Amino acid sequence: MTKTGKAILAAVMCLYLVAPGAHAQPGSHAVTAHGTPKYGPDFKHFDYVNPDAPKGGEVKLATYGSFDSLNPFILRGSPAGGAGLPFETLTVGSNDEVLTQYGLLAETIAVADDRGSVAFTLRPQARFHDGTPVTVEDVIWSFETLRDKGHPTYRTYYADVAKAEKTGERTVTFTFRNGNNPELPVIMGQLPVLPKHVFETRDFASTTLEPIVGSGPYKIADVQPGRSITYQRVADWWGKDLPVNRGRYNFDRIRFDYYRDLDVVFEAFKAGAIDFRVENSSKNWVTGYDVPAVREGRIVREEIKHQDPQGMQAFVFNSRRPIFADRRVREALNHLFDYEWTRANLSYGLFQRTKSFFANSELAATGLPSEAEVKLLEPFRGKLPEEVFSKAYEPPKTDGSGNIRQNLRTALGLLKEAGWELKGNKLVNAKTGEPMRFEILLVQADMERITQPFVRNLERAGIEAGIRVVDTAQYQNRTDNFDFDMIIQRMPQSLSPGNEQRDYWQSAKADLPGSRNLAGIKDPVVDQLIETLIQAPDRDSLVAATKALDRVLLWGWYVIPQWHDDVRRVAYWNRFSHPAVAPKYGLAFVDTWWVDPQKTASLKTAP
Repeated sequence: MTKTGKAILAAVMCLYLVAPGAHAQPGSHAVTAHGTPKYGPDFKHFDYVNPDAPKGGEVKLATYGSFDSLNPFILRGSPAGGAGLPFETLTVGSNDEVLTQYGLLAETIAVADDRGSVAFTLRPQARFHDGTPVTVEDVIWSFETLRDKGHPTYRTYYADVAKAEKTGERTVTFTFRNGNNPELPVIMGQLPVLPKHVFETRDFASTTLEPIVGSGPYKIADVQPGRSITYQRVADWWGKDLPVNRGRYNFDRIRFDYYRDLDVVFEAFKAGAIDFRVENSSKNWVTGYDVPAVREGRIVREEIKHQDPQGMQAFVFNSRRPIFADRRVREALNHLFDYEWTRANLSYGLFQRTKSFFANSELAATGLPSEAEVKLLEPFRGKLPEEVFSKAYEPPKTDGSGNIRQNLRTALGLLKEAGWELKGNKLVNAKTGEPMRFEILLVQADMERITQPFVRNLERAGIEAGIRVVDTAQYQNRTDNFDFDMIIQRMPQSLSPGNEQRDYWQSAKADLPGSRNLAGIKDPVVDQLIETLIQAPDRDSLVAATKALDRVLLWGWYVIPQWHDDVRRVAYWNRFSHPAVAPKYGLAFVDTWWVDPQKTASLKTAP
């Protein structure tokens, strides 16, 4: 995928750059945590693109809420939709294999034999949009700045990186604290590279509505604060002819319009103000598209099968709150969510019940633990619920009739064990007399219809639960600071989980503002399983460690699982085409679809 023949002497010299005391493999076009890359060094383009796709046209997309920042790399503010489009990383992943990265800004990648370091040699032609070359100094500054001033997630990602140093004119070497983290060379390839010179007169940690110079396929063309943002394709983009980019980024302009009401978004789409949408509402999908534009073929509805891991969408308990600190309380409330009734009456029979934090993947724990899982879990027997070893996890079920009498009886029994009792029609703490009362915080008003039946079931158990819907800025601020009792959240996962699991579940992240440990999990067993997962030497070991972690999280009852699907439902005005081969993972609309001139002409002439 590299452009050979340029700066040959420098490139050859960089092939064997090593960190002190280590021996590196020859510089490669790709890096992977386990196995071998699908695409060889001479590949022409990814299989899921059309290399001859025409460039041109504009696409109008919708997003919800508002924005107040063009810096997507910090904790403060709400970044604009598509805010990452102007920026590039050292490497880029393919959407049809697991955690493999190919050189983007980097021409070659050299991983030490002991995986104690990785060296990236930059492409000599890499440029920022202002014409300034991308340098090693930019890479080192980006790493140090993101680690020290960026979103807390970066601190977690880079915790095992000891240093970054210039080891050649165009080569940067990252040295790790040890070689027990196979994912780290891949993670360092995902480092966003930002222009050091731009921030010599700007505060990186502050929100800004002033565009930041990047090196990627798009740059910001227009900003209407809080209302819309438009990106323009960079015609002379330095990387447009690289194999990793061929057939991608075909739209000339991409516009994100902001809406504060999801029903208005849907109506705007049907009126032609929005070109494309992923339909997440089962109600809309089943009942909302009986309109002339659909019947006449001007709007296309398409169901696209995918193999994306779906992670977990759920009601999430904030276990920092005293009422949710007891596992038995969390389990009890699981019995009061009637998924079967919800699916039949509110989801039109679509979706599948989620039973894993790694749903729709081989990483999901199923049945009883395997021999490999037991080996990992056995040292913690006595510190874990016995169910981890003896039962296959299944969320509580009902008959779908709406009568949850048996579930209610089970829930009240668990609550009594945890020190709660019914007095009249109120559930109170047996010692203090305080009633059980909490708030479910939402950011999407359409989730009220899912939440209200759950609240009614809680009331039947004597629990007072309220629903509060807030705007995106307030929601982000409150979740960043763990200022909530219960939320609905989706926790996405990849097919190769690793260092990011610390941010999700590690004890050290439970009180770190901005971390993804929303449930407030503080469990030494979880901490140890995360490290075992990160240090997994091969794919089989990684799968076993992930399944073991999944079981411990599930039987901790930190969430009330909702649903997922292996079908992506999209609707779009019939002016687009997409490659014949869909990527295994991800939709890749923005970077692989294109405006079809013939379809556009037909659409314009349609009655």
